[in-house]
Amino acid sequence: MTTLSPSPTASDATRQKCRETLDRVRRELLQAQNDAGHWTGQLAASALSTATAVSAMAAVLQHSDSQHSDSQHGDSSQPQQQELLRSLIGQGMEYLSGQQNGDGGFGDTDRSHSNIATSYLVLSASTLAEKVGQQPLPSTAIDKLQQYIDRSEGLDGLRRRYGKDKTFVVPIMNNMAIAGLISWDDVAALPFEAAVFPQSMYRFLQMPVVSYAIPALVAIGQARHFLGRRAFAPIRLIRSLSVRRTLSVLEKMQPASGGYLEATPLTAFVVMSLAATGRCDLPVVRNGLRFLKESMLDGGCWPIDTNLATWATSLSIHALACDPDDDGRWYSERLADWHLGCQHLTRHPFTGAEPGGWGWTDLSGAVPDSDDTPAAILALGLMQPHADESRRHQMHEAMIRGGRWLIRLQNRNGGWPTFCRGWGKLPFDRSSTDLTAHAMRALKSIPCRPEASRGAGPSQADFQRPERKAIRFLNRQQQPDGSWMPLWFGNQDRDDESNPVYGTAKVLIAGGIGTRPEAAACDYLLHAQNPDGGWGGGPSVATKIRGLIDSDPEYASIAPLIPDDLHSSVEETALAVEALATVILRTRDQTEFAAPQSGMPQSGPALSNPRSDRANAGLTELRPECSAAVCSAAVNDAVLAAILRGVEFLMQSVEDRRHQVAWPIGFYFAKLWYHERLYPLIFTAAALGKFLRAFNEEHDPNWPR
Repeated sequence: MTTLSPSPTASDATRQKCRETLDRVRRELLQAQNDAGHWTGQLAASALSTATAVSAMAAVLQHSDSQHSDSQHGDSSQPQQQELLRSLIGQGMEYLSGQQNGDGGFGDTDRSHSNIATSYLVLSASTLAEKVGQQPLPSTAIDKLQQYIDRSEGLDGLRRRYGKDKTFVVPIMNNMAIAGLISWDDVAALPFEAAVFPQSMYRFLQMPVVSYAIPALVAIGQARHFLGRRAFAPIRLIRSLSVRRTLSVLEKMQPASGGYLEATPLTAFVVMSLAATGRCDLPVVRNGLRFLKESMLDGGCWPIDTNLATWATSLSIHALACDPDDDGRWYSERLADWHLGCQHLTRHPFTGAEPGGWGWTDLSGAVPDSDDTPAAILALGLMQPHADESRRHQMHEAMIRGGRWLIRLQNRNGGWPTFCRGWGKLPFDRSSTDLTAHAMRALKSIPCRPEASRGAGPSQADFQRPERKAIRFLNRQQQPDGSWMPLWFGNQDRDDESNPVYGTAKVLIAGGIGTRPEAAACDYLLHAQNPDGGWGGGPSVATKIRGLIDSDPEYASIAPLIPDDLHSSVEETALAVEALATVILRTRDQTEFAAPQSGMPQSGPALSNPRSDRANAGLTELRPECSAAVCSAAVNDAVLAAILRGVEFLMQSVEDRRHQVAWPIGFYFAKLWYHERLYPLIFTAAALGKFLRAFNEEHDPNWPR
């Protein structure tokens, strides 16, 4: 490998064009701020969510006792409410009728490949809609859908998609049983009675679903108990005695919005399951139905979740602060107060999480997790320089609370799970590389007092042990090709639907993993770069975007140019560019810090920033071999060339307005695909900002990454 000076150069023309492109992206991102000063974003409309909402409302109509409900509750069974539900069902079916893919199946979003789960849910929704007098899918569409299901091997294909995790398989089959497509005896009998135990005991009880699915466990378990084959007498008695107590658990876990986790599918599964047993008048059903009515989008569809406001805001702050010319005009007291107010300060009723974390939104259904919490901590650190003294103190305290919350959540193997420490090995509650890298990066950013001093706040040692464990976990999880596999993001054009570009980028951005793992990761990204200069994506990128332009007036008006050889996504390309540029920035910091030993002029000590003191010191202590000379070996001609090609791809994407077409790279529980309108803007702004910092001759080593 040809080693270069860790002071890379780019032509003035490239930097100028990048500057102009970044200014445009920043304007668009700033324009997306809402009146309250933060970002809300816009999640994709989802055929899967729409199908479950339709099924839930149809189940309520089908099983309501009109006379009983009219006299006592006057809600969904009143004539006007019934007409409203029929109208919503009709709009939902109209939306679904336009979402069928050419192969006959349905995907999670309008840009997603068909999958067996969504296809079954749409078939169930169509069947239930017809039963309540609404227009189902046309017979020709049903025929094509059934042919797709048959080719996908039906229920065997569904089970194979999710493996040992029953979190989503059982709800789908429950929905099919409600629609009369399968027998109730085919639905697994879930031990809903276990919900009466404290949440801390769930993992010891070997629950067949993860923690966030307890509402579905209770509702679906009860439906199967009442409508399926009768269990053995002792078990049947226990479950019968547990019905009322577990319903009480459902009520306590339901947030003020009525939507469990703010998620349409989870809420819909609860509503349809209880309605199928004739209990449409339960408060849980009425509140869940209210959530479904209020969360419907224009066009008769539902998103996978209400919004990702906290997550989108944290990422937007990071992206804007990456710009070397950022003036902080995005900051406001309203933004700071809103972000501070999103921190959960009481034990959460849904997962039992201790105070101190952040969820993905400010809405009542959010649950604190180990991806949104690190993002919020990092965002607060970037807001601190712009805040007054009082808010700086509040931010400091909030960051410390968040850091301690993360440390308590760390698993024994050194990684971070999503919600619950030590839950098990099911998806979303096992240790994950992207979450671990994000948590480690956030812990490095929290100001700590020196070990020898006394006073309030954590000491350096409080964070060093978790960091060491995290580094060992990440090193063990690195794939032979140098990549890392994430949990929350995927690539639909890969056979296994994984997204190593995202996972590798997140670990590289966090840093501290050691020279050899970092070099291997850089090599992976170099080899993964596509001929068009970008990363990720696949053959479906050009095809799907062209389809949108041809069928949707919104995208036809944008009319982005689609090159014949387009393969990459804007989001994944931006992540790879940011990661490689971060390696260069880190190498420059290491070189400048080591300047007196190497005879090089020192432009400024990297340790002068209090928020990066422990990060740099910890890197030297944990990885002594990672000296400036060794680290610079990762920065070579190939890396610089790859960054420049990636930047060119991003600049051309913005010029062609392809950055306005978000790509489905996100996973939301059990491989449910989504895309977020702000992701291309956020990721591109961060990447171009990091590029300008890395290729700026007047590099500021004190900038807090």
